[in-house]
Amino acid sequence: MAFHSSKAHKSTAGRGWGRRGGVWWPKDHNPQVPESTTIDVLIPALNEEKSIGHVLDAIPDGWVRRVVVVDNGSTDQTAVVAREHGAEVVFEQQRGYGAACLAGLRHLAHDPPDIVTFMDADFSDHPNELPRVVEPILNDGVDLVIGSRTIGQNEPGALLPQAVFGNKLACFLVEVLYGYRFTDLGPFRAVRWSSLQLIGMEDEDFGWTVEMQVKAAKMHLSAVEVPVSYRKRVGVSKITGTLKGTVLAGHKILYTIFKEYLDP
Repeated sequence: MAFHSSKAHKSTAGRGWGRRGGVWWPKDHNPQVPESTTIDVLIPALNEEKSIGHVLDAIPDGWVRRVVVVDNGSTDQTAVVAREHGAEVVFEQQRGYGAACLAGLRHLAHDPPDIVTFMDADFSDHPNELPRVVEPILNDGVDLVIGSRTIGQNEPGALLPQAVFGNKLACFLVEVLYGYRFTDLGPFRAVRWSSLQLIGMEDEDFGWTVEMQVKAAKMHLSAVEVPVSYRKRVGVSKITGTLKGTVLAGHKILYTIFKEYLDP
């Protein structure tokens, strides 16, 4: 399912970091959410019963309206733990990171927020840094914010060599083909709901994150990065933790970059 909107959209961004990527360094040490702004969090999850509770407990109080965990066919108690820690749970049996995210967006569409924040369920992200990720949207009207692990503080060994190489290659191609500078395709990100509709997300698999970035570039939306921290995940990565997962993810990411470039 793709998310589109027929309404005209005009970015309000245009600060020193530029529309086409770059680093947006946090300015406000105590940012606040305007009362009229709603922020929802979407977390795709597959067999993350040991970590999802930590993720949910670490989301800052007073910042989000609701948290939706999409159980992507777990065989453990992920859904039970998520509910116990205050999340709404949506079930999506079709496996795939993108499929889970799309299911979550369909759920949010019944009462859409102003901003959607995505993060992983394995506790590798630092949910307490959510204010930093949404700050460029709140303060400078940015459309899309990527939490970059590359420029943030990382626990040694958190980013595996294959992930580092894949990120560098993909971001290099995005800059060459689309003219937008990114350093990461990280999962921790925030986007305006209206911008997300314009982007029209479709990928149901490993290409989800890069699809969002290259489509935003194609539409000339404003996109920036903020530094985020990253730690070793709880358990083994289902993507970069296996040779098969690494190869499949790398192939899909490269395919998505070139497919969108060749698709007018």
